[in-house]
Amino acid sequence: MSRHQALANGYTAYPRGGQGTFSISPHKFQPRSQPAFRRRKQLLQRICLFGGIAFFLLIFISPSWRASILPALSLGLLSPSDHLQIQTVRYYDLAKVKGSAKSWEHGDRVLMCAPLRDAASHLPMFFSHLRNLTYPHHLIDLAFLISDSKDRTNEMLLEMLEELQHDEDRDIPFGEISVIQKDFGQEVNQDVESRHGFAAQASRRKRMAQARNWLLSATLRPTHSWVYWRDADVLTAPSTILEDLMRHDKDVIVPNVWRPLPEWLGGEQPYDLNSWQESETALALAETLDEDAVIVEGYAEYATWRPHLAYLRDPYGDPDMEMELDGVGGVSILAKAQVFRAGVHFPAFSFEKHAETEGFGKMAKRMGFSVVGLPHYTIWHLYEPSVDDLKHMEEMESERKAREEEERWQAERAERTETYYKDTRIESEIDNAFVREAAKEEAEDREMRDSENKEPSDVELDNLAADQSESDSPQVDGQKKPAPQKPQINN
Repeated sequence: MSRHQALANGYTAYPRGGQGTFSISPHKFQPRSQPAFRRRKQLLQRICLFGGIAFFLLIFISPSWRASILPALSLGLLSPSDHLQIQTVRYYDLAKVKGSAKSWEHGDRVLMCAPLRDAASHLPMFFSHLRNLTYPHHLIDLAFLISDSKDRTNEMLLEMLEELQHDEDRDIPFGEISVIQKDFGQEVNQDVESRHGFAAQASRRKRMAQARNWLLSATLRPTHSWVYWRDADVLTAPSTILEDLMRHDKDVIVPNVWRPLPEWLGGEQPYDLNSWQESETALALAETLDEDAVIVEGYAEYATWRPHLAYLRDPYGDPDMEMELDGVGGVSILAKAQVFRAGVHFPAFSFEKHAETEGFGKMAKRMGFSVVGLPHYTIWHLYEPSVDDLKHMEEMESERKAREEEERWQAERAERTETYYKDTRIESEIDNAFVREAAKEEAEDREMRDSENKEPSDVELDNLAADQSESDSPQVDGQKKPAPQKPQINN
């Protein structure tokens, strides 16, 4: 049967319309629109991109994934233990971090520690010293411990650190900076009488030792070669002090510390008496004290007769001259970091009858480290007047005011006298009176000289002889003739 006959007698292959024409639906057998296809393709590309980024971030962030996936992807060409530096494991060779005489040339880092308590008034001076340091600032890390403060020490410190680190001069900002807050219950007041009173020394120094140990243990890093302790109330110090002390290449080294005084107190005075050499007298004294006793220098209660670094100062001496010490003061200490890593610290108890910095010096000496001081290399501590000094200052101020009042009265009197003598008539009369008086005195002196030097004449000699003979003749009527009298000169 032909195809045409089949179509004529059977159903057509395509549906027919009412008019006998083909009717094809517009929604069937049409190709998909181009925009929809493009959007799906772009979506797949974005998903792949984000997935790849997330995969790589996961590898670099997670060391465990990196260690397990990269060797598989690299077919064993990469080994995480040999070629990859894992961020959670850091390696330090402390044999290379030991400090030297020229550490600034070797890039050695310094940790500068400053304990602070009610130091708001000293911070501007302290930060001016920081800016002037010649040791490269980016190699110095600063560490501050604020304890038992009642003033604005914390607020001022943060403000000044912010200003320091954002200085326009790129050589001014320092390295890492740590600010630690920790109270130790220090009850001794910060005035001179309280801080330096004998009764408060033992407990005060033990708490100060705790503060130093806390600050050091929290901030010492494996990268530090030196540790420099500096008080905030240092008045003047050389800007090259770090290099000057490092140049000696000693384990522990301190400068001499003096303080200026008013002229009526002598002009200057040794300040830090905690740097000394041991004496037999002090050792014998220590044997007689209790176990928890702490010997402190500069007090009559403990006569140690030790050679003190402060008293050996010569203003014209060699600043590089060294003196071996047993105890050190805490105003300015430069020590190698290996000293602290070896176990030396600031004893907050009685160590050989000493505590804090003096105990630190004795402990370092006991462990075989070199401890020296520079008697002729001097820094100056701020002068803080005592109660007696303040009373004397008040007396001097009263005397000064009285003296100024007397000088003011004398000046007013002189001014009135000068005004009086400005009248020419009165001044002329006074001058004439002085002239007449001078002429009269001169005439009297001349007449007196003439009368003394004049020789008697012949007539006068005869009269004198006659008078003498009459005086030798017998008395008339029982009466003696009176002797001639010397003529009087009316002045």
